[in-house]
Amino acid sequence: MLGIQDAAKMLGVTMRTLRFYEDKGLIAPQRVGTTRIYSRREIGRMQLILRGKRLGFSIREIKEFLDLYEVDPEHVEQVRTLRVKVNKRIGELRQQKRAIEQTLEELLVIDQQAQDWLNDAPATEANGKDMTRD
Repeated sequence: MLGIQDAAKMLGVTMRTLRFYEDKGLIAPQRVGTTRIYSRREIGRMQLILRGKRLGFSIREIKEFLDLYEVDPEHVEQVRTLRVKVNKRIGELRQQKRAIEQTLEELLVIDQQAQDWLNDAPATEANGKDMTRD
């Protein structure tokens, strides 16, 4: 059992982040008066949330996945849903990778063209006069 400060430190997040996910219904720490107490279960859920965010899943998708965990004791549906979401994300990332590679190639061509142009341009003084003429 951890207080909010200790839980935040352990997870590498701010206390505000923990309150945010609580407001979104993804975690539900116990309360002792006004103090939030984070159990092993809530810490585990937060680790899954943070992993999901790192992998690019939306809060809604993460919530759906966590909700399945609660209603599917055998975790079969949860794993099926996970595979669907993971494969969708893989497809999105592969598409982004292709777009980035294409953009990078275009930028490299532009950079080379600019360098070639500069190499062929007449040398000029700072005031703009052509240094190749007398």
